Amino acid sequence: MTSQSTTDVLICGAGTAGLTLAIDLARRGVSFRLIEKGATPFTGSRGKGIQPRTQELFEDLGILDKVVARGGYYPRQRLHRDDGSYVESDLSGRDEASPAEPYQLPLMLPQFLTEQIMRERLHELGYQVQFGCELLGFEQDADGVTATLSGPAGPQIVRARYLVGADGGRSFVRKTLGIGFPGKTLDVRAIVADVTLTGLDRDAWHIFNDGDMPRMVAICPLAGTDLFQIQAPIQPDEQADLSAQGLTTLVAGRTGLANINVHTVSWASDYQMSARLAERYRVDRVCLVGDAAHVHPPTGGQGLNTSVQDAYNLGWKLAAVLRGAPDSLLDSYEAERRPVAESVLGLSTRLLKDQKPGGMRRGRETRQLDIGYMDSPLAIELPQRKNGIRAGHRAPDAQIRGAAGQPSRLFQLFKGGHWTLLVHAERLEKVEPRPGLHVHYIGPKGDVIDAWGNIHDAYGLAPEESVLIRPDGYVGAIVDADSVAELDVYLDRMGVEQRAAATASVSP
Repeated sequence: MTSQSTTDVLICGAGTAGLTLAIDLARRGVSFRLIEKGATPFTGSRGKGIQPRTQELFEDLGILDKVVARGGYYPRQRLHRDDGSYVESDLSGRDEASPAEPYQLPLMLPQFLTEQIMRERLHELGYQVQFGCELLGFEQDADGVTATLSGPAGPQIVRARYLVGADGGRSFVRKTLGIGFPGKTLDVRAIVADVTLTGLDRDAWHIFNDGDMPRMVAICPLAGTDLFQIQAPIQPDEQADLSAQGLTTLVAGRTGLANINVHTVSWASDYQMSARLAERYRVDRVCLVGDAAHVHPPTGGQGLNTSVQDAYNLGWKLAAVLRGAPDSLLDSYEAERRPVAESVLGLSTRLLKDQKPGGMRRGRETRQLDIGYMDSPLAIELPQRKNGIRAGHRAPDAQIRGAAGQPSRLFQLFKGGHWTLLVHAERLEKVEPRPGLHVHYIGPKGDVIDAWGNIHDAYGLAPEESVLIRPDGYVGAIVDADSVAELDVYLDRMGVEQRAAATASVSP
């Protein structure tokens, strides 16, 4: 017998994108189901780099400290020479953290551990992944999506108001929608394998024959585990032997060292690099996130991070529309995120093409701190600013002091998925409270003291200006004292509606 159920959102795919969306919806009180075709969690390290912008998102979602505790930073690259000597270099520039940008270095944590931490967080919020549950088909109408599932309990019919395809590069959801996935298959085939081995120290990312594609091999200790990750380009027609003995033979042949022995293989993949971008991110009540919408070469460590940020952008918008915001708000998801993916595809492909002997080098462009939505329909400035922070920019952090004397940060005020309005305390107008909007007044007579001038330095607001921060940590609007009415209209459009307070009845 086929069971039937209803939910607000059905998420197909429980990788990092699907888990991010699920955590965000859970903390907003939105009902959903998160299904995963695989019977068990992913066990590999396909994505192991967590960029600074994603670290900021993870802080908001309540998992950053656990990610740092389980993982670590990238080791130095050790480029081995044929004569047995080597040189070392840093993967990323050693820029110092600042009050506006508290995280500067990418973290390393194998994808399977990142996803484990995310599932634990989801469980804290009252939800679990439904493994072994496959989406067989779906149809949509004006009011929702009817999906057919197959799982351990048998066939199921789920009625959801929205469906999100987070089901990877071979996305069933994307193919069912008939969305094109143009791009190209790159002339690079490679293997990646998570293994236990002996014969190498764990204090460096070992690279042999850098720049010589037929002979190159990179062996990196995976933070948080006793594993190493082996990466090696291979010829298009080469037969890849991903067994422990096969990998031992490959490593010996490419390094010239007979003492490196692979003992076990926990996960391995033989893949052709591609760069592809979906023609659309949304068809009515169905959206795509992550690899279902874009696939990248691994250079630059961008894929997992771009996928997480897709879901983070979509989550608050879905929640707002489900609570009454105009459906057109979801149009901004593709308008904001597809150009980002297009830019990231170009960056990843360029980094792959430009790899030169001397090790990989990742600059600021890979940290994703400069990604913004200045051309978004959600970005407004009244009047338009010529200097300082702009609508659509990432909202900087800042060290602050509360009126009661305790030190804090702006990111702590933003944390939790609400909108935040920063207003100068000198302004006479008081902003009317709304559910989902936190208002903070800056200044000696406000609740937020800019004790070190960090807010002034990062935002450059004039005394008559206020800045509205979106739930995903970007500047939505900057308005002056004459534009309060326009701010009210903007908040209404975002689903942050004014509601009359309920009148409590008291029995005599």
